[in-house]
Amino acid sequence: MTDELQPADRRGVATDGGSPAEVFRVFLKLGLTSFGGPIAHLGYFRDELVVRRRWIDDAGYADLVALCQFLPGPASSQVGFALGLLRGGGWRGGLAAWVGFTLPSALLLVACALGAAAVAGAGGLLHGLKLVAVAVVGQAIWGMARSLTPDRPRAAIALAAVLVVTFAGGAGGQIAAIVLGALAGLRLCRGEAPAAASQLRVPLSRRTGAACLAGFAALLVLPPALAGATGSQAIALFDAFYRSGALVFGGGHVVLPLLRAETVAPGWTSNEAFLAGYGLAQAVPGPLFTFAAYLGAVMEPAPNGIAGAAIALVGVFLPGLLLVAGALPFWDALRRRALAQAAMRGANAAVVGILGAAFYDPVWTSSVLTPLDFALALAGFLLLTVWTAPPWVVVVLLALAGALLGGA
Repeated sequence: MTDELQPADRRGVATDGGSPAEVFRVFLKLGLTSFGGPIAHLGYFRDELVVRRRWIDDAGYADLVALCQFLPGPASSQVGFALGLLRGGGWRGGLAAWVGFTLPSALLLVACALGAAAVAGAGGLLHGLKLVAVAVVGQAIWGMARSLTPDRPRAAIALAAVLVVTFAGGAGGQIAAIVLGALAGLRLCRGEAPAAASQLRVPLSRRTGAACLAGFAALLVLPPALAGATGSQAIALFDAFYRSGALVFGGGHVVLPLLRAETVAPGWTSNEAFLAGYGLAQAVPGPLFTFAAYLGAVMEPAPNGIAGAAIALVGVFLPGLLLVAGALPFWDALRRRALAQAAMRGANAAVVGILGAAFYDPVWTSSVLTPLDFALALAGFLLLTVWTAPPWVVVVLLALAGALLGGA
């Protein structure tokens, strides 16, 4: 199968199936060139796969995007995985899409992590990368608040989530905020009409979908018990990243507080290394979730290095991919339910509050230490939001500023 453009049928997916090799080539190209975060990635996908290659039409693509925004997990990677499933005829196509899109940024971040010892003394450079995190998370909150809290009820849910996370703390507080946000959404966010749904030709049966959902649930329950019984650090590492990936609603930036609770709090990595790696993750193309590979590589307890990176990377992505495969066969029926949509509006508003709490602690409190830090972080924020500079430009400028000022 070549990469020639294919006509889309009325159900939204190209009538001629593709091969996993074709899917891998196309998504490897996207993984090497897609800068700018999940919203930008969805734009790249549409340009390459809807407009140029016609693998799917706009209605079918919008349906996939809606599903992946409804579910927890990395939305752009989930959309890519779903497109690979549909185009490549099943699991091999989906995995080819995921590997192609994920591999470039994961390899770059692991290389940076393995070379971290060489730059450990470059305090100014690392501080500049921490200021990048201030600018990027600030931009994420700004954009998400405008779209996910457009009215008073959802703004109130976001504020309540800030209070829950601030006073409860840890991963438990974040889970509680999302659950309470969804319950509040059932009560307060039911005024909008349910979104219309288009049909997709899904190469998975409902039985397969149910098995994937059961596997998702089992992997939330079994690894903690196994880690406690065996004392295995490898299982504990997988569990920490799997749990974080399973609870990310609203975009890749929300993984920041979840991963910090799982890695910095138990002493697996330092707060400085965590925020420096998060800043580096803004400079590479592809999904932000590959930040997990960096963390797996730099951790002190073994397994770390390449083995730790592989465990962390699979762990953080696996729940989102299982959920997409599990939900696709049932999506048409579920999406038409007004109650499900109301709950998700509330949960998404709570996500804004969770990210707002994380923006204060640890991002702001550990990065903005002087008036000059504030000025640099504000400059980065304005470059992203007003001048719409690519994130990698902000990374380079603030890292250089930090290095120069740190050495002064």
